[in-house]
Amino acid sequence: MSPSKIFDVVLGAVVLGAVGVLTGLSMGVGFLPIALVVGLCLGAGVGFFGGRRFFLSIFVGTIFGGLLAWHLGGVDALSVGASSGAAMGGFLGIWISMLLDLLQKRNDSLLSSPIEESSHPES
Repeated sequence: MSPSKIFDVVLGAVVLGAVGVLTGLSMGVGFLPIALVVGLCLGAGVGFFGGRRFFLSIFVGTIFGGLLAWHLGGVDALSVGASSGAAMGGFLGIWISMLLDLLQKRNDSLLSSPIEESSHPES
């Protein structure tokens, strides 16, 4: 594996592992190990397939969700807000990524198609 691929796998495991910890804390301490293992596995899998934009959206969602929950509900709401923000960041990241890919395909098809000339001869 290339160093870039290894970095992506480790980054994914760290990001989704942290989300797993936050989710496990909000569900109860008994669910913490299960949520952590699931987060680590999912993060490593997504990192293996190259999901840097996805991880960035999760990271931003975690930070903003945690800050918003801290501001609105205090320290007790921090883990719930951060895990909810991570989930929303992931959903928005996938949605934005799909839209960017769709726009890129559309632009590529418009650039590759020949321009149709009018059927009227010039006089």
